[in-house]
Amino acid sequence: MSTGTPKMNNGTDRSLDGSVDQLGSAEAQDIPPLKNYLCFTIFTCFCPAWPINIVALVFSVLSQNSYDAEDYDGSRRLGRKALHVGIASIIIGLLIITIFSSVHFTTNT
Repeated sequence: MSTGTPKMNNGTDRSLDGSVDQLGSAEAQDIPPLKNYLCFTIFTCFCPAWPINIVALVFSVLSQNSYDAEDYDGSRRLGRKALHVGIASIIIGLLIITIFSSVHFTTNT
């Protein structure tokens, strides 16, 4: 037998400082994955509807802060708001580009 960290049979593991770590703890399995859509909202900042993009980015950052504070329901709610506002900003940005292009190329100068 080695004199390393002794393993216990009930699913726990003793670390070097003597504390007991739970291998199959329920707390680690209850944490939902984070969906704050930060990359998506940063991508939407390249659309011309910039005030709406900033709101989507703020919702995304607030979602991350709620997740860090272990408020998972608030994080999920703010992440969905960030997604919806980001989609709206892309649609509005595409409309602005379409209107600008049609006005620019159809005017007679």
